[in-house]
Amino acid sequence: MASTCLRVSQGLIPSFRGIVRRKYLSANSVGAVRNVSTSADEKAAPPPAELSENERKLSSEIESLSKDVETFKEKISDLDDKYKRSLADTENMRKRLTKQIEDAKLFGIQGFCKDLLTVSDILQKATECVPAEELKTNSPLKNLYEGLTMTEAELQKVFKRHGLVPVSPLGEKFNPNHHEALFEQPVEGKEPGTVIAVTKIGYKLHERIVRPAMVGVAK
Repeated sequence: MASTCLRVSQGLIPSFRGIVRRKYLSANSVGAVRNVSTSADEKAAPPPAELSENERKLSSEIESLSKDVETFKEKISDLDDKYKRSLADTENMRKRLTKQIEDAKLFGIQGFCKDLLTVSDILQKATECVPAEELKTNSPLKNLYEGLTMTEAELQKVFKRHGLVPVSPLGEKFNPNHHEALFEQPVEGKEPGTVIAVTKIGYKLHERIVRPAMVGVAK
């Protein structure tokens, strides 16, 4: 029995050794095949293909379009700035024209007013020259005087209605923009530069001096 088992085991050992050897060789062969296949794939992998003619044209067109876009952006920015400046200039011009129209409405009669001031001065002098005693005894002269006084008063009302007001700066500080000094003289109790006499009343039209007042100034 023992000898029989020994013979069987001796017969199996070579077979077992053959199976192990075949599996080992098979595993090595698969690894070698894989390595060879990988190396072959790496060697067979083609290099990156160069751009085709159409791709090069497309790339060139994209670059050209990008440059055009930047150029157009600069032009748009420049035109936008010019547009805003034009709007600002138009608005400033509109304001200037509106101001000129308003001034024309207010001061369009300035020349006419200057001419009427001469008439007003003549009427004032005419009434001032009439002696008060003569008015008591001379009826025709009194009637004439009253007519001149009424005419002068009505003329002043017309002046005021149109914004023309008198400037009589007696006792005020001399203002070279509103007054014209005819003479200077020392006056006791008056500060230098004070208007001490008004020889001709001035006038202003809507705060604009039409005629400066003729004055004497203390020094």
